[in-house]
Amino acid sequence: QVQLVESGGGSVQPGGSLRLSCTASRTRSSINAWGWYRQTPGKERVFVAAIHSSGNTKYTDSVKGRFTISRENARNTVYLQMNNLLPEDTGVYYCKGGYRDLDTAFWGQGTQVTVSP
Repeated sequence: QVQLVESGGGSVQPGGSLRLSCTASRTRSSINAWGWYRQTPGKERVFVAAIHSSGNTKYTDSVKGRFTISRENARNTVYLQMNNLLPEDTGVYYCKGGYRDLDTAFWGQGTQVTVSP
């Protein structure tokens, strides 16, 4: 069973930065599609950013220019660099990884990000 483990969450003040990491293990091959999603209490999980092995990246509008998704293939790891954090960025961040795409993929357990004065 594939395991995705996130790390790097925490509490920061508005304007601060955090770097999330997610590493896959027990995979039969490389993870080619990665995504980050955010969930707040009582709301659905929403898309934040994605990256494919082709190099293509995609971001939700609210994080463009502030967040950067990247990957390290040799370590089967994806990162989310979050700069200029805002209170509305608060939530549990989940990574998702798939061998081909994110339609059929695996989820991590989530890591809490809290942005408050």
